[in-house]
Amino acid sequence: MSGAVLRDLSAVDGAVYAAVAATDTPALDARLRRLSAAADRSKINLSVAAALTLVPGRCRRAGLAGAAAVALASFSANILGKQLVRRPRPDREGARVRVDRHVPMPTSASFPSGHTASAFALATAVGTVLPPASVPLGMLACAVGYSRVHTGVHYPGDVIAGAVLGSACASLVLAVTVGRRVFPSVGQ
Repeated sequence: MSGAVLRDLSAVDGAVYAAVAATDTPALDARLRRLSAAADRSKINLSVAAALTLVPGRCRRAGLAGAAAVALASFSANILGKQLVRRPRPDREGARVRVDRHVPMPTSASFPSGHTASAFALATAVGTVLPPASVPLGMLACAVGYSRVHTGVHYPGDVIAGAVLGSACASLVLAVTVGRRVFPSVGQ
């Protein structure tokens, strides 16, 4: 991409971030702050995956696929992506993100969003193996991603990249495991 295109995309990213920061949403602030914190270290994702593995058959396969996808997405976002891109975190104070929205500002780079990558990895992997879970987990993944912008710790572009990365990691896990019986089914 040319430098001009990247500058324009960065300007749009910053403008959307500023618009979210400027929008008064007192009914959402505490809820999204709690959701963002609950998604730290993939606690939500791994809890869902673990619960699914307790049920034999398709649920167990979905849980195992989800856990593997979350692990790959987390590694890809937090170890590879953030180290390669090294995008600084947003200036939350400069954008005047309300203090009651704040979660602790991570010390890692901003791009891509690891929270979002993990949430979309789970939603994609589990939703593919267990279709009835796709809508609720997809909605949860979107809410986690938005919560990272709402709390001021990510730009929207970081979240979009995390969503794409997480979905791609889930697709890779599924491509490697489907048909190879990597994940056990009933009784294993």
